[in-house]
Amino acid sequence: MSERLRGVVGQLAVRPSDRVLEIGCGQGVAATMVCQVLSTGTLTAIDRSVKMVEAATRRNAPYVASGKAEFLIASLEDMSLGDRRFDLVFAVRVALFHREPERARALLEPWLAPGARVMTFYDVPV
Repeated sequence: MSERLRGVVGQLAVRPSDRVLEIGCGQGVAATMVCQVLSTGTLTAIDRSVKMVEAATRRNAPYVASGKAEFLIASLEDMSLGDRRFDLVFAVRVALFHREPERARALLEPWLAPGARVMTFYDVPV
C-alpha cells in the first residue's frame, strides 16, 4: 500500500462511526484503509472514471457486500447523493480543491453534516 496514502488516511482521524465521503477514489486504496477503521460508519466514494470505480469496487468487494462501502461514478460537480450527510469528506489530488477551493467547498455543502470535517490533500505526483 502507498505510504503517502497511509499518511493521508492517518491524518483523517477516521472515527468508527463516521459517514465518510471520498472524492476521487481512484483504485480504492485509501478507501480500503478507511473501511478498516469503520465499524458502524460507512464510506461513499466517487470517481468520474468508470475504470477506477470498477477497480475500487473489486478491491473493496467485502466492504461493498457488507454495505460498509459504495463506489459511484460521478464528479463533484454532478454527484447526486439524495439526503445523505457526511461527517468526513476527503479528497487526494483532486485539482478542483487546489484551483478553486471555495467552489469545491460550496459544491459539498448540501452533503455536510453539522460539524463535518473536510480535508483535502494535493501534492505533485512524482
